[in-house]
Order: sequence, then C-alpha cells, then structure tokens
Amino acid sequence: MILISYGTRPEWIKVKPIIDKLTMPYKILFTGQHEDISQGSYDIKIKFPECENRLDAAFAAIAHSKDVFKDVSYVLVQGDTASALAIAMSAFHRNIKIIHLEAGLRSFNLEHPFPEEFYRKTISSIANVHLCPTFNNASNILKETTMSDKIDIHVVGNTVCDNLTHLDTSYNDEVLVTLHRRENHLKMDQWFTAIEGIAENNPELTFTLPLHPNPEVSKHKHLLKHVNVVEPIPYEDFIERLSKCRFVISDSGGIQEESAFLKKKCLVCREYTERLEGVGSFSTMCKTPESLIMETQKVITDYIPPIAKCPYGDGHAAEKVVKILEGLYENI
Repeated sequence: MILISYGTRPEWIKVKPIIDKLTMPYKILFTGQHEDISQGSYDIKIKFPECENRLDAAFAAIAHSKDVFKDVSYVLVQGDTASALAIAMSAFHRNIKIIHLEAGLRSFNLEHPFPEEFYRKTISSIANVHLCPTFNNASNILKETTMSDKIDIHVVGNTVCDNLTHLDTSYNDEVLVTLHRRENHLKMDQWFTAIEGIAENNPELTFTLPLHPNPEVSKHKHLLKHVNVVEPIPYEDFIERLSKCRFVISDSGGIQEESAFLKKKCLVCREYTERLEGVGSFSTMCKTPESLIMETQKVITDYIPPIAKCPYGDGHAAEKVVKILEGLYENI
C-alpha cells in the first residue's frame, strides 16, 4: 500500500490530481496545517502539538500517532514542508521506501527559502523515487548522488499544471498580487509601499491582493490605499482570475508555475528562486522593492505576453506519476 501525505494547501493542490487517478490501494495521511482544505479527504489525521519549531511539532505528532505506517510499502511526500521531511525520515527509519513528488528543486542557498531548501535536499538524500518536474531538477538530483547510489529518477512535469488545462487564457486590466514568504516579512512594509505607489501611478489597472492571514503580512495592509485588498480567494476562483489577469506580482513558488502555464508574466519578489527554468521567458526576479517598481513599469509600458512553451509541464503529470506508482505496486 502507498501512503500519501499532505497537510498544506499547496500540497493538496499538487497531490489531488494523482489521487483522482489512482486505482491501486492507498491511504491518505492529513497532517492538518491548513484545516480548511481537508473536507474529510483522508484516512488518518495527525494533530501537531503546540510548539515553536514546526519540525519538532511534526516529529512529535508522528511519534504519537498509531498505525500511520501499518501495511505501508511506500510513502509519497510532496515538496518541502516540515511535515514532509518528518514523514520521510520516519519512513526511512522504518525501512519504508520514499517517493518524493516535486523533487530536485534548488535555489542553491540554504537561507532562501529558509528552511525549505534544507528540507527538500534532505528528503532527496533518503528518497528512493524522485518525481521531478523538469530535466534541470533531475540534473540537480544526479549531481548530489554518487555512482554507488541506486537512484530512480523520473521527469514528469509539475502536477499543479494538471489543474489548469480547462482554463482559457485572456488578458484584462487586473494585476494579481500575492506576498507571504518568511524571507519578506522584515521588509513587507517596503514591498507594500512599492506596490501602493505602482497602483497609484497606474489607475487604468486594478491591483488585487488577497491578504495572507499571517500577522507579519496583514499588519501592513493600511499601506495599500489604491490596491484592492481582499480576503484569501478559494483556489478554483483564484486560478480562474489568474487565467484572465494582465500579469502577476508574487513571491509564491507555485504561482510561478501556474502563471507560466497560463502564459502570464510573473514579477517575482524574491532574491532567489528554485524555479529557474521560467526566469526570463515567464518570470523576472525583483530582488528589491525598487527593482519591482522599475520592472513593473517596463511590463506595463511594453507588455508582450509570454509565448514560450511552459517549462513546468504539459498538464498530464498525474497520468505519468500514476503509471510509475502502478509499476512500483506491481513489484511490491
């Protein structure tokens, strides 16, 4: 049996296309970080104890959970969360094989993003099967292994693209803005001030920012007087708006992939990104609020929608993943 783990909204968005196509025996572990997404779609739920450190909480939760790994031959974890690392390491210590979905992403800087870069590299070091979105990701895995390692790498694309195949791309006057990353918290007021200035100087466009609930983000909302600040938008509604907007300003990793698939320019408010394939064609790195102002004005003044092929997948990643999982199950 395969155990599939998720707990955050991005994890659910990326494992659901696989779950929808699975026919083999599996069970779902919900780690509960984002309670609103579960909708009862799990077999086992673990509750994180109150703890300052997310990784400590994840290990403690798994240690006190019964039957999580009962009858399990493979564990599938997605991405780079604390719970993904804790579950992968717990499986490793039980000699259960690990499948890493969205494997091989690297920013090549342990501080950006922190601690995710360390988490995903550590998962890679103990994973048995690496499901990589791109050939660059697969190359990263190969560079980190030795000739003696038994390594099973597959380039499948990113399953997030599978969620977008029903959408038609168009371009209206809305600019979608999302900011939430930990590395931006200390200068979130500067990012918001820059975005407010951009919105004030370009009244022909509507800048919409779904406000992240983290207090380190929301405490600065008073700075956004010319920005349409709204409550978090449900995923299906968000990707619909993404398919129709003019361009995107974001520090999100997933939105870099989604915007590329939908042929939208993404201005990335980060110093580093692990999604290097889209830089230039689909995304522009804005390392400072000042560079964001400059790059945004370039996009507004001379906007040309991206025409290159999306580097993150063709919308059929889940089919490829399920075929691989079925092959593993046949050999259990």
